Amino acid sequence: MNEQIRAREVRLVGPEGEQVGIVPLERALQLAADVDLDLVEVAPMARPPVCKLMDFGKFKYESALKAREARRNQQQTVIKEMKLRPKIDPHDYETKKGHVVRFLKAGDKVKVTIMFRGREQSRPELGYRLLRRLESEITDLGYVEAAPKQDGRNMIMVLAPHRAVKASAVAATASRGGPRDRAAEESAAPAGGATPVVGETAAAGETGPTADTSGQ
Repeated sequence: MNEQIRAREVRLVGPEGEQVGIVPLERALQLAADVDLDLVEVAPMARPPVCKLMDFGKFKYESALKAREARRNQQQTVIKEMKLRPKIDPHDYETKKGHVVRFLKAGDKVKVTIMFRGREQSRPELGYRLLRRLESEITDLGYVEAAPKQDGRNMIMVLAPHRAVKASAVAATASRGGPRDRAAEESAAPAGGATPVVGETAAAGETGPTADTSGQ
């Protein structure tokens, strides 16, 4: 018998969550076989271990769906960085502003850095005016979360997307549901450390009264 199932008795929980009581492991396996369900260890550290009668394949599928939904609803904060020069060329400015707009539309924050060189360090107002110009041109998408601040040879300002813009970006990402999410579903591990106890209710190709620790 596997080390995780040393106990000869388990506390059995029915498929609807009802408490069956403490029964011998062999009896629990037989009860699972009688109702064509799996015996799944849900609390291995309890004394005696707690096992539940369930459809383990359905359990894994529903756990993967819940994990995917949680990832969809999770709002991760990403900070992008855009570097500018005080005397930036107009065309370069428009290009970099376009990147800032794209980042904000994607729901990301943007750290805008003005880099001063040589004598430019004596003219901080040039960087300040450039940052204020950028702020005024993206007001429909974001706002200044951290006001312009001198940091050595650089001047830094942090922009953040408006709540509605970020919510729209999160919803758009969730609606796509790309292949990466589907792959994660298929390989998702069962929640709560649940382990199927292999015996008379074993899946195809599994034999013997041991505990399968693979999580499959």
